[in-house]
Amino acid sequence: MIDEFASRPDPEVTCANCEACCCRQEAMLFNDTEVPDDLIEINAQGEKSMARLDDGRCKALDRHTMVCTIYETRPWICREFEMGGYECLSARADNL
Repeated sequence: MIDEFASRPDPEVTCANCEACCCRQEAMLFNDTEVPDDLIEINAQGEKSMARLDDGRCKALDRHTMVCTIYETRPWICREFEMGGYECLSARADNL
């Protein structure tokens, strides 16, 4: 039996209390042509992902405001990440 409430986003997680935990996860790029080149890393296999800084968070994250600096052109994988959803809550739990 599927718990219909378990798949709904947690309304307690909002932009105001977001801790940008998802920005610590690897964000692979798939045909994301609008991401600036200086924010892209390419590994030995030629796979592209969002670059990260020494703190492990995405290079596009403004460290003062905790807001994405390329929000309007953010990668597809970031657009699909649902605030308050399962993956979000999982990332937040990993950072406690």
